[in-house]
Amino acid sequence: MADFFVKTSAPVSELPQNDRPKMFLFGTPSYTNMGDQAVSLAIRKYFELEFPQYQFIEIMDYDTHAGIKAVKEIINARDIVGYTGGGNLGSLYTDIEEGRREVFKTFTHNLTISFPQSIHFEKNDYGEKELKLSQAAYASNPNLVLFARDAQSFRRMQKAFDNHVRFTPDMVLFLEPRILKLKRQGALFVLRHDGEKVLTESFITTLKDVLAKEGPVERTDTVLENPAKITPVTRERLFEEILEKIASQEVIVSDRFHAMVFSVLTQTPCLLFGNSYGKGKHAYYDWLENVKWIQYTDETDLGRITTQIDDLKKAPVHDFELRANFKDLDRLLQAHTAKFN
Repeated sequence: MADFFVKTSAPVSELPQNDRPKMFLFGTPSYTNMGDQAVSLAIRKYFELEFPQYQFIEIMDYDTHAGIKAVKEIINARDIVGYTGGGNLGSLYTDIEEGRREVFKTFTHNLTISFPQSIHFEKNDYGEKELKLSQAAYASNPNLVLFARDAQSFRRMQKAFDNHVRFTPDMVLFLEPRILKLKRQGALFVLRHDGEKVLTESFITTLKDVLAKEGPVERTDTVLENPAKITPVTRERLFEEILEKIASQEVIVSDRFHAMVFSVLTQTPCLLFGNSYGKGKHAYYDWLENVKWIQYTDETDLGRITTQIDDLKKAPVHDFELRANFKDLDRLLQAHTAKFN
């Protein structure tokens, strides 16, 4: 697990003070979106494997202010500041964006990394206001590097911000595939319930009824109802549980970006539908179009959809390699590390 994660009112003396260079990851989610939990887990595992010389320290999302104060007391030039990745950079999740701004404009003398994100600022007065606030905060940090996890976000970040922008897959795709030899049965609908949802309930019900003729059908989400909060101590077990749930299905039908990613990791056939601004669609075509058991669709005709699902169930499992696509992140960290060796 991470060496340390800041708890509310944690004294500075509890932070590790030693000669090791440190990676401070802010924004570690306590909420129960397992996609975002998997991102933070994957960032930790990336450092453990690729840059083990760094002491990896996580600051929970609800402790951003306390964490900033504590880290300021011990940080030095070798240390790196990061903000966790996902799909929440923009005006849809301003509580998270506000924390991100505070971190970026505080640690302006350190390498600061925004781990791979999708970006979406709404095209209205509110979205424009939030974009200007983010632009001002990001511009104050000359050492900030933004990573986009899809080409659409890469272009949007380049247009919106003057910071360095680089292109890397979602961090969860760094993880090793799981060979879980479970009996597969039925279809699992993994569907959002938030403002990004575009599929109608009538369409979902009709498709469920069609697939129910062939086997059991269940509906869930990557956002868990329990527990109320997740920590770096509990998240890996919950992550493994959701992978086992995915791997026990004949097919996944989803509009969740990370349901697609979990299906990639477990070699589970998955048909992905879109969300309100296309983050899953663009990531699919950027990185996963050649994975034969995954497909993206904008189709609405039930006959064609069921044909797609039947084809997915027959798709062969094959090797795929995405780790080489993390080279921009590798090179950034290698160059930073070399400066102090």
